[in-house]
Order: sequence, then structure tokens, then C-alpha cells
Amino acid sequence: MNAAFIPLGTGDLLIAAALLLATGALSWRLQLGVGRRLLIAGARSTAQLMLLGLILHSIFASQSPWLIALVMGVMLAVAGYEAWSRQTRPLRGAWGYGTGALSMLLSSVTIALMSVAVILQPTPWYHPQYLIPLLGMLLGNTMTGIAVAMDTLGREAWTRRGEIEARLILGEAPAGALGHIRRGALRAGLIPIINSMTTAGLVSLPGMMTGQILAGGAPFEAAKYQLMILFLIAAGTALGAASAVMIMSARLFDERERLRLDRLEGEAR
Repeated sequence: MNAAFIPLGTGDLLIAAALLLATGALSWRLQLGVGRRLLIAGARSTAQLMLLGLILHSIFASQSPWLIALVMGVMLAVAGYEAWSRQTRPLRGAWGYGTGALSMLLSSVTIALMSVAVILQPTPWYHPQYLIPLLGMLLGNTMTGIAVAMDTLGREAWTRRGEIEARLILGEAPAGALGHIRRGALRAGLIPIINSMTTAGLVSLPGMMTGQILAGGAPFEAAKYQLMILFLIAAGTALGAASAVMIMSARLFDERERLRLDRLEGEAR
């Protein structure tokens, strides 16, 4: 028989928070310079997660499709900003933010909607208890893959401009001149999820499986859910990274097939 779910009290969270404070004190003692950022991150995560818990409680009760769509839109907008802000050489202007956001819309949002409608099939099909957590896991992971792929593409194009221009002079099309860099960017974007799938169950116990087990779920059922999530994340990361790299690659050349690195941010941010 599975153990009953054990709710956490305020005192339990304070014990965990005390460990975080001890980590901050250790950072200060060793002069690591990350103590303040660590404490700010802890305070932000506390406020954000508690607020999200209250919001989701209301949304689960109402099951309003408009509120669900609003929450999904906010999640996508924030994920797009985070993917853009993590790049060293992002595209200038609206293209920098829009490329990452559009790629996640085509990958994470599409796969999340398909998953609840085809695989899970709750009633109603857009039930927030399934759709919002699923989208959150997809966005969080595909965001990393897309950001890594775009960052790699921008940095490599910037540092290897001479090689790209030489290929163009020799008659190669933009796709060929940038092809090896694009492939490297895609590989870099897929490495995190490949590592996660390779070590799942041996080195790490993934978060969703751990949460279900702690909540009293059967371990074998938790493993099946975690497998589904890993496969969806891998597909979403591949689709999102490929979309982002293709859009960004096209933006790096003009209609006359000239390399346009002026469309990248000129200084590391």
C-alpha cells in the first residue's frame, strides 16, 4: 500500500529555508560573491510559487478556458524573454525576442495541447490540472534547448565570420556556408535533454516522478508519466531548436545572400 500524502507546514518550509540561508552564509564566508543573488533567487521563487499556487487554485476551481489561455500566454511571454536574455549575441530588435517565443509556440504549446487532447484526454480536454503543469515542464526545458542553440549559432557566426564569407565568395549558398554552424548549434541545444534521458533512473530521479511518488502515487505509474514527459520534452526541444535555428539563420543573410552580422547585438550583454 502506498504511503499517504504528507502535507508540509510552515515550520517545515522554514527548516528548508534555513539551509538556504546557511548556504548564503557559506558563500559570504568564502567570498564567492553569489550569496546575495542566491538569497534574492530564493525570495523570488518563494513569492512566485506561492502566488502561482493561489492563482492555480482559483483556475482549477473555475476551469475557465479564458483564464487558462491567459496563464499560458503569460508563461510563453516570460519563457520567450528568458530565452532571449540568455544569449550572448541575440538578434536585434523584435526578432531577438520573437524568434524564441515563436519557436516555443510552435513546439511546447503545440505539443502540450496535443498531449492533453490525444494522450491524457481529461474532461474537459483543456483541464488546467493537466494542461498548465504539462506546458510548464515543456516550456522550462525547451526554453533551455532553444536558448543554447540560438546562443551557439550567434556566437559561432560572429567569431567565424571570415570562414562564412569565404564560403560565400567561393559560391556556396547561405545554407551551405552556415550549415556546419547550424548543425553544431542544434547538437548543443539537444545535449541537455539527451543527458537527462540517458541518466534518468540511474543517476537522477526526475522531478515529476519524484513528485508523484512523494504524493503517494504508485512508482510504476509515476515512471510511465515521467517517460511520457521526457519523450515530449525531447520532441519539443528538437522542434523548437530547429525552428529557432532556421529562423535565425535566415535572418543572418539578406536578399542578396550577404552575411548580415549587424543584425546581431554587437556587445555581450
